[in-house]
Amino acid sequence: TFSILMSFMDCRAGKVWFKVGDSSDFSVTEEGGVYALRRLSLVGKEKAVVVVYAHDLQSKQIHNACLLSLQVKPSDATLTQQVPEILFPWRSVVVRGDGTLRRAKRDWVIPPINVPENSRGQFPEDLVRIRSDRDKNRMLRYSVTGPGADQPPTGIFIINPISGQLSVTKPLDREHISNFHLRAHAVDLNGNQVENPIDIVINVIDQNDNRPEFTHTIFNGSVPEGSKPGSFVMTVTAVDKDDPKTANGMLRYKILSQNPQSPSSNMFTINNKTGDIITVAAGLDREKVTQYTLIIQATDMEGNPTYGLSNTATTVIRITDVNDNPPEFTTDTFFGEVHENRVNVIVANLTVTDKDQPHTSAWSAVYRIIAGDPTGRFSIPTDPTTNEGLLTVVKPVDFELTRSFMLTVEAENEVPLARGIHPPRQSTATVSVRILDINESPEFSPNPKSIKLEEGLPAGSLLTTFTAQDPDRYMRQTIRYSKMYDPANWLEIDPVNGRISTIAILDRESPYIKNNLYNVTFMASDTGIPPASGTGTLQMYLLDINDNAPHVFPPEVEMCERPDPNAINITASDPDLTPNAGPFAFELANRPLDVRRNWTLNRINGEYAQLRLRIGSLASGIYEVPIMITDSGNLPMSNTSYLRVKVCQCDHHGDCVDMERIIAAGLGTGAIIAILICIIILLVLVLLFVMWMKRRDKERQAKQLLIDPEDDVRDNILKYDEEGGGEEDQDYDLSQLQQPDALEPECVKVGIRRLDERPLHHDHQYPLRSAAPHPGDIGDFIHEGLKAADNDPTAPPYDSLLVFDYEGSGSTAGSLSSLHSSSSCGDQDYDYLGDWGPRFRKLADLYGGEDD
Repeated sequence: TFSILMSFMDCRAGKVWFKVGDSSDFSVTEEGGVYALRRLSLVGKEKAVVVVYAHDLQSKQIHNACLLSLQVKPSDATLTQQVPEILFPWRSVVVRGDGTLRRAKRDWVIPPINVPENSRGQFPEDLVRIRSDRDKNRMLRYSVTGPGADQPPTGIFIINPISGQLSVTKPLDREHISNFHLRAHAVDLNGNQVENPIDIVINVIDQNDNRPEFTHTIFNGSVPEGSKPGSFVMTVTAVDKDDPKTANGMLRYKILSQNPQSPSSNMFTINNKTGDIITVAAGLDREKVTQYTLIIQATDMEGNPTYGLSNTATTVIRITDVNDNPPEFTTDTFFGEVHENRVNVIVANLTVTDKDQPHTSAWSAVYRIIAGDPTGRFSIPTDPTTNEGLLTVVKPVDFELTRSFMLTVEAENEVPLARGIHPPRQSTATVSVRILDINESPEFSPNPKSIKLEEGLPAGSLLTTFTAQDPDRYMRQTIRYSKMYDPANWLEIDPVNGRISTIAILDRESPYIKNNLYNVTFMASDTGIPPASGTGTLQMYLLDINDNAPHVFPPEVEMCERPDPNAINITASDPDLTPNAGPFAFELANRPLDVRRNWTLNRINGEYAQLRLRIGSLASGIYEVPIMITDSGNLPMSNTSYLRVKVCQCDHHGDCVDMERIIAAGLGTGAIIAILICIIILLVLVLLFVMWMKRRDKERQAKQLLIDPEDDVRDNILKYDEEGGGEEDQDYDLSQLQQPDALEPECVKVGIRRLDERPLHHDHQYPLRSAAPHPGDIGDFIHEGLKAADNDPTAPPYDSLLVFDYEGSGSTAGSLSSLHSSSSCGDQDYDYLGDWGPRFRKLADLYGGEDD
């Protein structure tokens, strides 16, 4: 059997009814599918032609839709299915109004050709034959164009240009290309188009050649513990590359296994079409099972286990925590103690247990005092690491008032308990806090203490009593008082009874007074172990009395020689307060007599007066005008103060310009005296420095005179650059060194005498080396000389032991210290040394003198 799907296109829309012609072997569906009704027997026939008509029910037109030609191809005496033939459309039959038929040319569309993917047949495999009914009277050539033919991917479809046989050259893959759109062409031998191109659609029929693939190897989801059945958990997704419109791509899900199987083996179910996982049983408890692992299977072919392909994935469902376990105290009663007056001190650690997940809001505890602390002296913050409650004192506690507290504490979580969960009795506990007594400081009351009194009280006046109380009522202690701060040193306190009295006159005008207040700090100490002390402040408000006479202000003024105007306004300064200050009375003094002759003083008001020059001019200089001022206090006080008036030459602006004004204004008597003293001190320092320099020069000269020129050998060392005169100067008599005993007595004496010796008393007699019949060891001779030098009491302190390196008796050269001329000592003349000056006089005495 075979089937061909075709469709009909018309420019007018409407329902079309298909009908097979005179053949009873075929049938056509409403969609245009042609089917064989029975097994065909085409023996003796080359082909079978089927005519399909299309009847437009709306326009009553009948169209010649298609001619199908089935050709017989014998193969080993068996009949095979023939390849369908597609004719180029040319004519159609139209029913006229009078019932006659008319032929007209119309276009039509070839139904898609379905080709299964992954075909294993022989290639090329024939699909369909395309021909034109005009090939009866001429030779035509057929071709196809489009992707898969002459466009990439090329060569998949080929057509026989003569017979029009369309074939596929290799297996197709629907997942790669699901359909191909080709166009068939018919031309004559000259290349002229004889038919309009027709479109051919080749659909690749899907085969179940792909397994489902999950989007993840492991899916992770979560669900709160205690969730009701039907609660959504998560969705797993798998994809199939096959056609989703066919059973090949339709997937079905199911759960293969659940681990652990507690409290039930079927805690979850999955929607086999959507992959949604939901709960189906109650009893999810995170404290018992923290997570579940499910193996999910996806099968195509709508889950057919026989024909469908399957794949699996793992799903991990984590059970999230909810607050279904309240915190419970580990004991019913906690104990703690704290010293009185301490704050921010931890009294006790309250411990609880909570089965919920640690470090979550369902696990973290919040503590609350519900009884026993009406004044709020305690608080309980939570340790975030251990979840313990830290009972802390936040307000001072007095042992004398309360010796213990009995607190009732409640613990709950940061979030409310889950619905249906009620806090147990263990969520409440009792805390017993014992208060410890300490030695408290005495307290002054009131503190500060304020008193008012008049200034001017004499020393020894009793002011008040300032005492302190000891809070330790259960300790027998004595309080002693002392003064801590009294800047003016005006008061004293009795150490026993706290009575405060004056030791100096109180003065409100003192610089220690600020806003008429004077503060004194006292200290009270008890006799406890260790002793404690407290301080109290006494504030004295001093009332003013008239104890200060007024003074003229400003104390100095300037005036021109010929003043214009010739008046100066002055006022008075009084440290006292009103009414002990102004208004003031101003009056010129009676003495000296020229004051009233040269000046007049007129009262302006109670604060100011005007000083005028009675005469026309005054010579430049400084004038002191005595003015008597009287204040308005009860028992008024008067004072005569002097106003310094500096008279100077002025310019046209009225400003002083002469040097006398500058000197008078800039340098007073005290300044001039200070400058003179500085000049005198500077001159004295210069004189002392000159005298010290002269004395230093004299001391240097005296030191040089004390040194004996003959004994000053520090400059006797002369440096020469000569190293010798060559071989002519090498004529030495070395035998004298090898046989020192053969030397003349006087030469020996000279050779062993130290040249730097001071001849204070007498020449020391050094031992002589005994004669030897053969060259002796000069080392013994040197050591004897050294020993004599060490034992010489006349040797100066700068003499030191000289160490010589002995060269042995076999050397042809002896020690350089004993070299002398080949001639005898007596042949040498050293008298010329006396002519070289005092520095060589010592050598002249040693070598130029007699033997003694």
